[in-house]
Amino acid sequence: MKILGIDEAGKGPVIGPMCIGGVRIDEDRSNALKNLGVADSKKLSPKRRVQLAAQIKKYADGWFVYEVSPNQIDELRKLMSMNDIMVLAFGSVIEELPSDKIYADAADVKEERFGKRLLDNHMEKHPDISAPEVISKHGADDLYPVVSAASILAKVRRDELIEQIKVDLGVDIGSGYPSDPKTKKFLEEWYRENGSFPDIVRHSWKTAQKFIQ
Repeated sequence: MKILGIDEAGKGPVIGPMCIGGVRIDEDRSNALKNLGVADSKKLSPKRRVQLAAQIKKYADGWFVYEVSPNQIDELRKLMSMNDIMVLAFGSVIEELPSDKIYADAADVKEERFGKRLLDNHMEKHPDISAPEVISKHGADDLYPVVSAASILAKVRRDELIEQIKVDLGVDIGSGYPSDPKTKKFLEEWYRENGSFPDIVRHSWKTAQKFIQ
């Protein structure tokens, strides 16, 4: 039986993309991920995440990272909530890595509702297939090694993209999170000098809107 773990990195930042990681593996081989020492990506050092990501890709039956750009997030938010966007983004990973059982880190205050929405979204596109089992939990990256693995791939990819932004702009933008002083300083100085934000910024975020208004 194929199982799929899904998790996101970068739902909350004001700068950079959101990355949704997916890792698929045979259920009877999922212990191999545990033995690697996978854990919630936030609890691992960047160096350890990179090491684990390479090993995860070797063990996995399939893996995929779906990227949603700041501009796409801004445009979609005109039409739907962030939770709706999460359902679509997670759904893109499920499309790429069809599986018998799906473990997802719940991106909704009601974890069961998020799981049901993922399933309904998938079955709407594929009414003729047998429905996979969907398990949606808060803190799934702590509970299920396959979700921990997905979390690591998502975080490593987002970190790579943030580093690339720093190189391209020649400025340290920090982590991209609104609470990061470096990020706030970058936004303030950039807007003061240019009167607008570059495409790397989520213009619809409150942090950005404060400067625009």
